[in-house]
Amino acid sequence: MPSTAISHLAYDAASRELLAIFTSGRRYRYEDVGPELFTAFSHAPSRGAFFNREVRDRYAYREVTPGSGADRHRRRA
Repeated sequence: MPSTAISHLAYDAASRELLAIFTSGRRYRYEDVGPELFTAFSHAPSRGAFFNREVRDRYAYREVTPGSGADRHRRRA
């Protein structure tokens, strides 16, 4: 089922980084995310609810949206 909040997910196993692209066009990379979480996220019936419950405020992240001053914003949960 398409998400109303998240348009795309990608995962880099080597760096353990999760890329989340939101329907607004904003892109964020989340650090030190395990492959199990990415798999569960990919298969979640509601990606928005999963994100709010399992990712938001739990992982350090940086915005990588083109033209947004990428890598300027960083937060540790």
